[in-house]
Amino acid sequence: MAVVLIIDDSPTELHLFQKTLEKAGFDTIVADSGEDGISAAKSAHPDCILMDVVMPGMNGFQATRKLTQDPATSDIPVIMVTTKDQETDRIWGMRQGAVEYLVKPVPEKELVARIKRVVTG
Repeated sequence: MAVVLIIDDSPTELHLFQKTLEKAGFDTIVADSGEDGISAAKSAHPDCILMDVVMPGMNGFQATRKLTQDPATSDIPVIMVTTKDQETDRIWGMRQGAVEYLVKPVPEKELVARIKRVVTG
């Protein structure tokens, strides 16, 4: 099954996403910061990335932009998953290279369906 990198500074969110995705048959990698997420993406080259927006240090918008501009990671689809439910943030996230923008809490079925759609094209 596909490998999903989960980047979120909240241990609770990391655990919930990891549990949900593993139950659905995905392999997961976790990172608790934008910087660590970029490093993990370069070394593991996952099939998809779930990216939180609000994180200390490098936020999700910045990390997504770096990933999509780097030839080594630009082909990895990024799904932004955040509590920020504002149209301007959604537009900004898509401009940074995200292929999807979901608002927490995301129903399990929707999360899994979106990842499958992104991974399979």
